[in-house]
Amino acid sequence: MTEKIIVFSNCGSEEEARRVGRGLVEARVAVCVNILPGVQSIYPWQGAIEEASEWMLVIKSTRAVFDRLCIELRRLHSYELPEVLAVPVITGSEDYLQWMDRELAGK
Repeated sequence: MTEKIIVFSNCGSEEEARRVGRGLVEARVAVCVNILPGVQSIYPWQGAIEEASEWMLVIKSTRAVFDRLCIELRRLHSYELPEVLAVPVITGSEDYLQWMDRELAGK
């Protein structure tokens, strides 16, 4: 098991997804953010079942900066309650994992 994580979040527009993704990388709390268009979400919100078209963010990061990532994501995000779910990365190519460490350390 590595200390690397993949964090999922959704945005309501492509523009917001790009702004949030860029902000996370610039703040060095994410090494890469993929934006997946065309996500359809169905969820309960304030007593009603909602449906929305969203853009999914797939955020590559580490457990060490997760708290900072959450703070930054909430600061950049327009949603009252943005999704922030992290899943562990069990393993990966050693070169890629080392690149992640270097970039998140700012080196």
